[in-house]
Amino acid sequence: MKRLLLAAFLLLAVAACKTNPFTGKSTLNFYQNNSIFPSAFAQYDEFLKSNKVVSGTEESRMITNVGQRIARAAERWLSANGYPGYLKDYQWEYNLVQDETVNAWCMPGGKIVFYTGIMPICQGETGVAVVMGHEIAHALADHGAQRMSAAMVQQGIAIAGNIAIDDPQKRNIFNQAYGIGSTVGVMLPFSRSHETEADRIGLQIMAIAGYNPEEAAELWKRMKANSGGAAPPEFLSTHPSNDTRIANLTSWAPLAKEEARKFGVTSFQ
Repeated sequence: MKRLLLAAFLLLAVAACKTNPFTGKSTLNFYQNNSIFPSAFAQYDEFLKSNKVVSGTEESRMITNVGQRIARAAERWLSANGYPGYLKDYQWEYNLVQDETVNAWCMPGGKIVFYTGIMPICQGETGVAVVMGHEIAHALADHGAQRMSAAMVQQGIAIAGNIAIDDPQKRNIFNQAYGIGSTVGVMLPFSRSHETEADRIGLQIMAIAGYNPEEAAELWKRMKANSGGAAPPEFLSTHPSNDTRIANLTSWAPLAKEEARKFGVTSFQ
């Protein structure tokens, strides 16, 4: 019975693979758009109702305009690379929310929030495009659904381990070791890989939208200065370190410009 449960679980994981169009790699994803998007849209609407949305200002209009421009660039890339209709279920929405937190986020299906606290660090439209490209990339690559799927796998293995181990003492040791090991050794690196992937995809689509990808490293230098060096070690974090991101973005900027030239984009703001 135990082996049957494990085999069924592994079969489900293999069957749930989905190809990331930007990397060509298979990803673990148990969720179809029609199952996860409606829930995400509802949660987004609830969030907006309980927070102060900034509208009718130059900054709020810029958030929307930049988002639309980058979403169109993503659609151009996807259509040109054999994925027409990939975004048919997406319902892009961009909102600026009054909150001093230095952050922005995107829910599955394209629902994006910028907090006012990040705007001084963006320092204008191109900086907003850096953040927007990163957040849109999370949506394009189904990172939300992948994280949920990975959490399901993590929980499933824990349950299987508890079923398989009869001795209470050994079961306790397993739970402690597995909890730390699966988090530090699997889930945190998984999250960091998503952030790195979103950085690279975001750089590419912001360049296709006509924004200078070289600004990305500059923005992260400002983010580093704003943090005052207060950050956990990279291996204990959900995000790559600022220095890692700056180095990556600097090395990828020429490649992003090269990709943009394939779409006739040769000048960047």
